[in-house]
Amino acid sequence: MSAVEHHYEVTDRTERYAGPIFTVLSDQVTMPGGGTATRDHVRHVGAVAVVALDDAGQVVLLRQYRHPVGRHLWELPAGLMDVDGEELPTAAARELAEEADLTAGRIDLLVDLHTSPGFSNELVRIFLARDLGEVPQGQRHERTDEEADLQVVRLDLDEAVGMVLAGEITNGPCVAGLLAAARARDAGWSVLRRADAPLPG
Repeated sequence: MSAVEHHYEVTDRTERYAGPIFTVLSDQVTMPGGGTATRDHVRHVGAVAVVALDDAGQVVLLRQYRHPVGRHLWELPAGLMDVDGEELPTAAARELAEEADLTAGRIDLLVDLHTSPGFSNELVRIFLARDLGEVPQGQRHERTDEEADLQVVRLDLDEAVGMVLAGEITNGPCVAGLLAAARARDAGWSVLRRADAPLPG
């Protein structure tokens, strides 16, 4: 490893697409040893996800259709960081209520995840929610589009980890969240960070 890291300077940028969730850019970037290279990448608003663990040691999982892969996936309650000024623990609690009809008496930080750093800056902050309660029937979020097809189940955390290792759960934040939750549980929760810890970088 060299003593001085190369500074990758962007000398030119072209915006290929801009939408509410992500922007596609083409950058000219200086390379070590001279010269530049084109790097296409996606700038993403980021997301939160929640490992909701009940008093019986069961985790809440969602079964949701994802069009890019053309099938249903096991996932955590999750959503975009797309509300101006919303704190991330608050966003996590909102997504838990909207997608799983649950509240949490305690929220801690489990892990931060760059999902695909080879082409995107997307960062998912994954929380652990405990002391779960039910959202009252008359206050529940109306689910539309793919969310109208959402299935909500509870599984033992170790069973869910087994599904990860068997290749049955492949959603990146879900994989990371379940493994991190199992590790944190086995460590007596001593490895958890504060929910309001600064984002990496």
